[in-house]
Amino acid sequence: MCEGPIDGGAIDGLPPAGAASAATPDAPSSPPDVLKSAYKAFKKRWKLTRLDHDSRIGRGPLSAGHKSAIVGIEPPKEFPRTVWEELVKQGRIKRAGTGIYALP
Repeated sequence: MCEGPIDGGAIDGLPPAGAASAATPDAPSSPPDVLKSAYKAFKKRWKLTRLDHDSRIGRGPLSAGHKSAIVGIEPPKEFPRTVWEELVKQGRIKRAGTGIYALP
């Protein structure tokens, strides 16, 4: 017969395989590499949204010289809201509404 916990408990002082480690409250909210990749993803989405808007029929970017009517975009969902709030605190993006962010 097998010796040891059957219910998935700790073995040799190690936590169970499915246990999540608790984050300390004084730890930084997001690592710099996550913030950098989130900012890059936001800029790419911003660029593609503006390109999509400017390439509509009847709207030529060179014809009338109008600025883009894009005020803000919804950030990519691959990153949590805390990442976007941290980028706002750093001044890299700004809030443009509920769940909408823009480049400063």
